[in-house]
Amino acid sequence: MCHQTVSLVSRHLEASGLPTVVLGSARDIVEECGVARFLFTDFPLGNPCGRPGDAPMQRAIVGMALDLLEAARAPRTTVQTPFVWSADDAWRASYARVDPEAAEALRRAGEERRRQQAAARA
Repeated sequence: MCHQTVSLVSRHLEASGLPTVVLGSARDIVEECGVARFLFTDFPLGNPCGRPGDAPMQRAIVGMALDLLEAARAPRTTVQTPFVWSADDAWRASYARVDPEAAEALRRAGEERRRQQAAARA
């Protein structure tokens, strides 16, 4: 789910009196939205609760989120988990990488989509 959407919903719930904790991997977005409590995991997007199939890590992260819910005393509290995705962090080099051929195809598709939208508006 979109980090911005979750953060804005969290703020609405907090304003209505319901305490929340956001678990996420997009620190800049969540902190900019100003959530009350944020548990940051420095993992690829879509994996804020840990690696797939790593139940002990997932339980620990969820436990940290519950602890943060109970222990945070100041607004806009961010806590970072101690976990790493891999020992060498090699995922960062290829994460969301778009090769030049694909980039050109995406550019053309975007231009075509904008033309279609303009035609639909006219």
